[in-house]
Amino acid sequence: MTMSIQTRREILRRAAALSTVGAAASTFGFQLATVGAAAAQTAPDFKALVCIFLFGGNDAHNMVLATDTDSWSRYFAARNTGAVPIALMPVGTPPTPVGEVNPVTGRTSTLQIPESWGGVLPITPSTPNPVPAGTNASVRTFGLHPHLGPLVPIWQAGRLAVAANVGPLIQPTTKAQYRARSVPLPTSLMSHNDQQATWQAGSAEGARRGWGGLMADQFLSLNGTNNVFTAMSTAGNAVFLAGQNVVQYQVTATATPAVRITSAAATTTTVFGAANAGARVREIIRDTSGASYFMKDYAAKVVRSMDSSELLNAAFATPAISGVPAPSQLVNPITRASETNALAVQLQAVARTIAANASLGLRRQVFFVSMGGFDNHDVQNTAQSPLMARLGHAMAYFDSVLSNLNGVDMRQAVTTFTASDFSRTFTTNGDGTDHAWGAHHFVMGGSVRGGRIYGQYPTLGVDQTNGFQNPDMSGNILIPTMSVDQYAGALGRWFGVPQASLDSIFPNLRNFSGGIPDFMAGAIA
Repeated sequence: MTMSIQTRREILRRAAALSTVGAAASTFGFQLATVGAAAAQTAPDFKALVCIFLFGGNDAHNMVLATDTDSWSRYFAARNTGAVPIALMPVGTPPTPVGEVNPVTGRTSTLQIPESWGGVLPITPSTPNPVPAGTNASVRTFGLHPHLGPLVPIWQAGRLAVAANVGPLIQPTTKAQYRARSVPLPTSLMSHNDQQATWQAGSAEGARRGWGGLMADQFLSLNGTNNVFTAMSTAGNAVFLAGQNVVQYQVTATATPAVRITSAAATTTTVFGAANAGARVREIIRDTSGASYFMKDYAAKVVRSMDSSELLNAAFATPAISGVPAPSQLVNPITRASETNALAVQLQAVARTIAANASLGLRRQVFFVSMGGFDNHDVQNTAQSPLMARLGHAMAYFDSVLSNLNGVDMRQAVTTFTASDFSRTFTTNGDGTDHAWGAHHFVMGGSVRGGRIYGQYPTLGVDQTNGFQNPDMSGNILIPTMSVDQYAGALGRWFGVPQASLDSIFPNLRNFSGGIPDFMAGAIA
């Protein structure tokens, strides 16, 4: 049968519509229901970075808290106010049963307010965090949000660390310099799109390459012929994974089979309404006789996309793949209903992909997963609390799954970290918070020097309130003391990126005399 140029063009157009973002982002045939635990750990030098991006700007003030007397009193004064106070309860406070009066606040408890959740969960850093000037405590103490309970054992086991007061910076910036605008500042601070791009790519909206992709660039040759799987996203297109040469490969985390146009599907899949048409469609796409150079190039990309999908399907078809368990159901702390944790499902996809690496032969991978809903200008109690529960549940699930991928502990080879647009204002706006700057973040893995807080946890308290001068805040906004470049640089150094390449990826890194924090073990010098 002779196929016209117009018909071939239509086939290509429809094939493109079946993919996520073209060649390297195709999801043809990625069926997570069949993924399982192959032995990625057989590679002698395998490492993976997993970015959990919290879209909307997570309120880190209610995620990792200082609980020493001075810090807590200023925190509580700033947040135990407004129409619906958002202050969490002190360490050791038992949950107040619904309908009863809380002894700390005098309010009647409901599922929607912190009184019913109990106090923040104490964590003790193995190395004391410096006590800031003007604080009467001899040592600082800390706690986690009440719904981050699954992370406490990981902290205690030394696989979870906190990076304190992280944010985009061009150079070290003091409160006085920020107020006077006497030093260069990142573009469009406190803007969602711009700060998401700045966190992922070092510049505002419109950035084309991210530091995850630029790190992945360093290992394309190491990853051999299957390097299309070097940078993978379960959360759609992310500039974080865009490199000079790396093109992110997007996969679905829903376990819904995608349309497949592969040789394996040729006899079983209905394509464009016709049975057994897969092989014919592939033949049509490969036949570019008489086509323009543009069509030939595009057809080649579509073919590579299909070939990659077929390769991934073959990797997932191995008998051992079924060994990666699904995450358990999560009990929503507000509704008390059981639910599927979408973030945990994404991390299950990551674990299964790492497990499938035995047949892919990769040495380095970078992953991007995400969770939204953090722009809590109002109803923060009912909005952020389930998000914290999902984050803790998903990270603990991932830690557990990695501990036994096909019988081997892979936690030392995989480092997971959080990122977000920004944190929120220290004060409440009535029942929520607004956009701010510096934030605290988690780093998890077997190579993490865990059980510690890295960087200076800031002085708490609204600046210029009742004569109080806070060196770390301008008004109610934290000024970061650890730059994203430093935070990411520590991850990159562990990943194996040479210092010269780190200096190129993060050109502002040389502006920070403190250098790269040491929260990663086994990093190259």
